[in-house]
Amino acid sequence: MTTLLLADDQALVRGAMAALLGLEEDLEVVAEVGAGDEVLEAALRTRPDVAVLDVEMPGLDGIAVAAQLTEQLPDTRVLIVTTFGRPGYLRRALEAGASGFVVKDTPSEELAEAVRTVARGGRVVDPSLATEVVVGGPNPLTDREREVLAEALDGRSAPAIAARVHLSPGTVRNHLSSAIGKTGSSNKVEAARRAQDLGWL
Repeated sequence: MTTLLLADDQALVRGAMAALLGLEEDLEVVAEVGAGDEVLEAALRTRPDVAVLDVEMPGLDGIAVAAQLTEQLPDTRVLIVTTFGRPGYLRRALEAGASGFVVKDTPSEELAEAVRTVARGGRVVDPSLATEVVVGGPNPLTDREREVLAEALDGRSAPAIAARVHLSPGTVRNHLSSAIGKTGSSNKVEAARRAQDLGWL
């Protein structure tokens, strides 16, 4: 029997996934949580074979949780199941230690098979996203550029961003300028949105 932990902030989606996977004779859902910062505690308590994680959750996102689990519970494999099929998310999830990455419109039989593959130590990656990652190349943004761009999403000024990230306004402008160039954008908000769409933030 393969045991599963499900983490998704949408109760309806989480319940549907639990019901569908629970129909499989060899799969058993042993824990369900609705926030990223609840996953580790539940996983330490139940020791699941596979943690099925959404990317965008309150508390911690699924990629940060994948890194946590990889470090603290290496025997628990991670499968990311998300609405947001962004190549940058896929790359970051795999770098964080996830063994699989599929989108939520995957048919239930394929999802169950993805869980089994990951539990056996294999890898499962949505083929269309894998192609986009190879074609698109790695995330070109530095950690600082990502931090500054995330603050720019709602149009904050350079001095306002500087105060939040503890850098000088001039340094923030330099990071923004570099990020605008790397994303092929015309301004900081466009750069931030493009980076977000690609899963780089």
